[in-house]
Amino acid sequence: MPVCHGYTDLSEVSSGAVAALGNFDGVHHGHRAVIKTACEFARVLGAHCTAAVFSPHPRRVFTPNAPPFALMSEMQRVRALKVAGATTVLRLPFDRNLAVMSPEAFMRDVLVWKLGLKGVVTGADFCFGKGRIGDVDTLTALGETYGVAVRVAAAVNLDFAGEKISSTTVREALRRGDVRTAARLMGRPFSIEGVVVHGDQRGRLLGFPTANIALGAYLRPRFGVYAVNVHLPDGGIAPGVANLGSRPTVDGTKACLEVHLFDFEGDLYSQTLEVDMLAFLRPEQKFDGLDALKAQIVRDGIEARQFLSSSLPV
Repeated sequence: MPVCHGYTDLSEVSSGAVAALGNFDGVHHGHRAVIKTACEFARVLGAHCTAAVFSPHPRRVFTPNAPPFALMSEMQRVRALKVAGATTVLRLPFDRNLAVMSPEAFMRDVLVWKLGLKGVVTGADFCFGKGRIGDVDTLTALGETYGVAVRVAAAVNLDFAGEKISSTTVREALRRGDVRTAARLMGRPFSIEGVVVHGDQRGRLLGFPTANIALGAYLRPRFGVYAVNVHLPDGGIAPGVANLGSRPTVDGTKACLEVHLFDFEGDLYSQTLEVDMLAFLRPEQKFDGLDALKAQIVRDGIEARQFLSSSLPV
């Protein structure tokens, strides 16, 4: 799937395209409705459908010291946008210069002159321009001025708990450890993808070897133990149990994800794994010694196996 960074060599990718425009962090049900609308609109206009995403996320520019908040890695987002129907991804560089553009300048200079778009589709709550003063009505009026057709995707209502479908509500659910609600909002499990790095080998000494993955820019969900499925480099899926946190029993200080794969043998160091967080089992806690920790790991493994063998797909 073509992914373009910036505004060079875009003629074949964006010229005459219809763009689904937004941050698309999490590519949840609402985002997919925007992309679906863009794909349908593109067919009407005889164009192809692209996803135009801001990179980095505007929050990272406005509050560079904010705690990690990403719901996806860049590669996860690209894969999810492809599944949703986009044929290309345009990464629009978001910096202070873009942040202070007026809505009209953004339409004229970016969407028309640089990208050459035929159409734009957003969600109803889309805001843009300096101070976020532009909304979908502004975008529509500017589209009429500059010859860009604008559509607004209809809101999606899951109506299972009064939750608004947004990246914010997904983050709130994850901070509670409510990965089931997060998965329903996103339409897929929240997953952490990363390279397996060497740890301190304590898991192996306890009889439960783990694959250790740094959390990087990901939002920190509630610290604790989770039942997980692990997507392996060969395309297979292995069930397991994971601890997400700082490991207070062994005086850990840096949060990471430690995954024990059930009934698995093999060397995963330097391999990339994607870990689906399927169920929150218990909060992270400090135990009175390694024997108590080992006994709890056994219980966690039993509970995770029971959940994974009986649960239905999200």
